Amino acid sequence: MRRYGKDADEEDVRVRPGRRGSRPRTRIRPKHEDAAEGFVLTVDRGRITCLVDDRQVTAMKARELGRKGIAVGDRVDIVGDLSGAKDTLARIVRVQERSSVLRRTADDDDPFERVVVANADQLAIVTALADPEPRPRLIDRCLVAAYDAGITPLLVLTKADLASAEPLLASYIPLGVECVVTRHDELDGAAAERVRERLAGRITALVGHSGVGKTTLVNALVPERARATGMVNAVTGRGRHTTTSALALPLPDGEGWVIDTPGVRSFGLHHVNPARVIHAFPDLEPGTAECPRACSHDEPDCVLDAWVEAGNADPARLYSLRRLLATRERREGD
Repeated sequence: MRRYGKDADEEDVRVRPGRRGSRPRTRIRPKHEDAAEGFVLTVDRGRITCLVDDRQVTAMKARELGRKGIAVGDRVDIVGDLSGAKDTLARIVRVQERSSVLRRTADDDDPFERVVVANADQLAIVTALADPEPRPRLIDRCLVAAYDAGITPLLVLTKADLASAEPLLASYIPLGVECVVTRHDELDGAAAERVRERLAGRITALVGHSGVGKTTLVNALVPERARATGMVNAVTGRGRHTTTSALALPLPDGEGWVIDTPGVRSFGLHHVNPARVIHAFPDLEPGTAECPRACSHDEPDCVLDAWVEAGNADPARLYSLRRLLATRERREGD
């Protein structure tokens, strides 16, 4: 019979043995001073492929990173087996500070942000001139996301052999967006070279609606790493999503990186603060100093109209700003 209180002795004390292999918890984390630097090439279901020196190493996120996400383009610190041999697994213990983060949400009322790529300095928005038809509202939304992230946009128009590029060029050149036009029948030669010149020395993420020829373009730019392409439905203009996860590929001769991303049907801007869009218009930004507090730059009291009328900026630039701000308030299909 077990006794309690002052009548208890050592025979009445029961000690529950500790779990096998358990160790006292500590707040001290290892410094991993011997960690190697890696560049994230792709992320697929918890397995992260990184380039370490000249080897592709498969890794997983270390427990100490907690909920911190890892995206293609991240520069990370890795420990463990870095041989790159089959069935080996290393650990990512740190994510280095990012120079830029391109984000999107599933829709404008979805607060959950998805990181598309990290550390890109250029966003190539790929759109077909036909089959499927261009979607200007999607282009505008990608522009807003690029400006918000501090990434330089580049508009790549494909399939110029099927339709004229002039209408879209007339719409986007006034925004100060660089554009390059390609023909499907020239992608193995002059067209690919024109695009490659714009990508040299940069980390460029490619985004676009499914079926616009984005992956075909990547195959022309990096032929030795050709990815599967799909057929576009001739009636609906819809294509299969031939890229299921983002993948970073080196351009020939070490000229830069191109990151192919899955085709998108929408580009939500819930995460974008419209007040930051003005930063992409340095010719207009000084004129906002006298604007009313929380001015939307598209209301009667906005002083930008007077700023432009005084000759401080081109009226087309103010129109472009207001067009992009309005994009935040409407969906692609509007």
